[in-house]
Amino acid sequence: MNDQERITTLNNILKACRLCPRACLVDRTEGQRGACQIGYTPLVASAAAHFGEEPPLVGNGGSGAIFFAGCNLACLFCQNHDISQTTAGQPCTPHQLAHLACDLADQGCVNINFVSPTHVAHAVAEAIVIARNKGLSLPTVYNSGGYDSVETLRLLKGLIDIYMPDFKYDTDQAGRTYSGAPCYPKVASAALKEMFRQVGPLQVNEKGLATKGLLVRHLVMPPNIVDSNAVIDIVARLAPGSTINIMAQYHPAYHARQFPQLLQPPSPQTVQNARDYARQRGLVVLAP
Repeated sequence: MNDQERITTLNNILKACRLCPRACLVDRTEGQRGACQIGYTPLVASAAAHFGEEPPLVGNGGSGAIFFAGCNLACLFCQNHDISQTTAGQPCTPHQLAHLACDLADQGCVNINFVSPTHVAHAVAEAIVIARNKGLSLPTVYNSGGYDSVETLRLLKGLIDIYMPDFKYDTDQAGRTYSGAPCYPKVASAALKEMFRQVGPLQVNEKGLATKGLLVRHLVMPPNIVDSNAVIDIVARLAPGSTINIMAQYHPAYHARQFPQLLQPPSPQTVQNARDYARQRGLVVLAP
């Protein structure tokens, strides 16, 4: 399948949208909106050099982060809820997205980082093709919540250099309760397996910058919400030897304060135990 056929197929999927695992089946080509609250045209909340990502994605020039409004998850504790849970953004066609990507490259960014791209993967794919035809050679990053469709991911093969999914939950109940995401572990596992099949373990160049591969994120949650070791087991089984960032920055943001079980951040020892366990399972753990 050539690039134009991929783009056409992705746009056809939008006619009864199953771009993500929610499969809302609305016709987004006609402006209808499903769970993500976004129609056909992506909304860009911001586009700039970002220095808050993992070190292999930052370097001296920063990650060229394009943040999309809307999301196919509804995390009660989302720290980016002002972007992910709203439709506040500038409408951007694929040609305009490609222009943003090339502009970020000209500014010295070390990659093009599409943040929350799952619900607008059709436009991301087309923008990458256009930008590459204009000379863009930077690695592309698919920075998602992990709740991705294998069907869509297969259509992105060759367009995405670095997959950076979250892997949030080890149980269906937690996914439903805290992110409104049915069957999260099953869906995220299938997506992770496909991502790893496409790009393999994370590769870095002589400057320590990521050029290709998989980088998994896992946010350690309050006690009794998620078994981080169980998540690590899944990652180690489906993506052996891959790189993982065990994140410690949980705090009760957005609606979390309405739920007593989400109020207590994990202890530093709990986070360290998860990092140690990931190393035992053969994963490459990024230094905090």
